[in-house]
Amino acid sequence: MSDVRYFIGVDIGGTSIKTGVVSELGETVSHLTSGSIQKGGRQAGLENLYQTIENAVELSGISWEQISGIGVASPGTLDIPRGIVLHPFNLPGWENLPLRDLISEHFGKPAILQNDANAAAYGEYWLGGAKDSNSLLFWTLGTGIGAGIVINGELVTGAHSHAGECGHLIIQADGGPYSEHGIHGSLELYAGAKALVRRCEAALASGARSVIRVQLAQGQKLTPLLIGACASDGDPLADRLIMETGRYLAIGTVNIIHTLNPATVLIGGAMTFGRERTELGRRFLEKVRDEVRKHTFPIPAEKTRIAYATLGKHAGFLGAAGCIRSSVLREESSGK
Repeated sequence: MSDVRYFIGVDIGGTSIKTGVVSELGETVSHLTSGSIQKGGRQAGLENLYQTIENAVELSGISWEQISGIGVASPGTLDIPRGIVLHPFNLPGWENLPLRDLISEHFGKPAILQNDANAAAYGEYWLGGAKDSNSLLFWTLGTGIGAGIVINGELVTGAHSHAGECGHLIIQADGGPYSEHGIHGSLELYAGAKALVRRCEAALASGARSVIRVQLAQGQKLTPLLIGACASDGDPLADRLIMETGRYLAIGTVNIIHTLNPATVLIGGAMTFGRERTELGRRFLEKVRDEVRKHTFPIPAEKTRIAYATLGKHAGFLGAAGCIRSSVLREESSGK
């Protein structure tokens, strides 16, 4: 037991922090979820983060001497090589925060900072649905669309820490949906959760018939969950909108396949319509596969594996732990 090394993975979200202690072989020894770090400003948030890490270690029963490093996954714009959170969209007050070094100094351990979608992608590569692949495109479908890319076992982060922002691929340059960030006509404006709701509202406004109207009249809120439930019950409009979402996601996938040719494409996040557990989720996945096959070259069309991700909400902290593990092993092998 004493010869085994452990790593801490932290996934900072807008509403919660997920933290786990993970062995070098990928076994989760402990994990917990704590409240948001938004309340009380920057310092209070940091103290909450430190306490959460300490709680996870205490819960694990592992001594700090066996902890070899801490990996932190954060949302927002980052400077990954310098470990700085530049502009966290849902963490006000955390701008230009040297989070990696703060955590490293507080605990006296090596630390790394990684983008949250990248970390989740690495988790799926290391322990999840792509553990038998050497390359991966990982989509996370939620309010918007996040992505992460692993090639030959390494995360692709780019010259300015902005690689993998595939949700912002432009798929309709002229006349596409408007973005408040200035990236009009992007993939997430067609296939994200907000986009699905917007397209449903437009269809209803144009007079489309749907049981969704009845649900709204009864006080239900228009959400992807409601649209998915109506599609599962056989509503033609809801079903069409979800299959269109699959087609749009496939278009983005084709662009990455033709650029990087990953072995595996995984789809995760909150908007996966029940995944393999439901008939709708299975049809959604098959729609993505069919559209990819229609628009790619024959060999990648045949050989690229497209499936749902398997780690769920654990992907972020597992990937963060995997990233610090990889960093520590790399430094050791280089003699640093």
